[in-house]
Amino acid sequence: MEESLALYDYIKNQFGEKNVDVRTYSPLTFAFIGDGVFDLIVRAYVVGRGNRPAHLLHNEKSRIVKAGTQARMAELLQKFLTPKEQEIYRRGKNAKPANTAKNATLADYHKATGLEALCGYLFMTGEMARLIELIRLGMELTGQSDALKESEKNAGERC
Repeated sequence: MEESLALYDYIKNQFGEKNVDVRTYSPLTFAFIGDGVFDLIVRAYVVGRGNRPAHLLHNEKSRIVKAGTQARMAELLQKFLTPKEQEIYRRGKNAKPANTAKNATLADYHKATGLEALCGYLFMTGEMARLIELIRLGMELTGQSDALKESEKNAGERC
């Protein structure tokens, strides 16, 4: 899909950045941008489900974006990944980040970093449709879509 590549190129052009072969980026660089892209997609999904107080939106988003959920998504998505996607995920998972997990096991943190690296790679290579497809599938496989429906129902009852 060309929209994300156009957005990425547009951003680079507006800041006067040169084109660099994406394949030369480290997996942690992919994870750095993938963290933000994943977060933005999840935020857009949560907001798209209806207007609610900001703290409820934040809680719903946080339940999906946390390392434990991302790790579970990564595990369940493995059989749906192409060989190239598996390679990017593996490189991200095996990278040695400078940070350590705060509220997750080290294993979950590494799996989440692998998923974020894959998200960053797909964004930077202009494969936004594939990125959203994988996140949607991951949310379905982990039951996050159902959890959001339940929390919306409970929030409606409290209002």
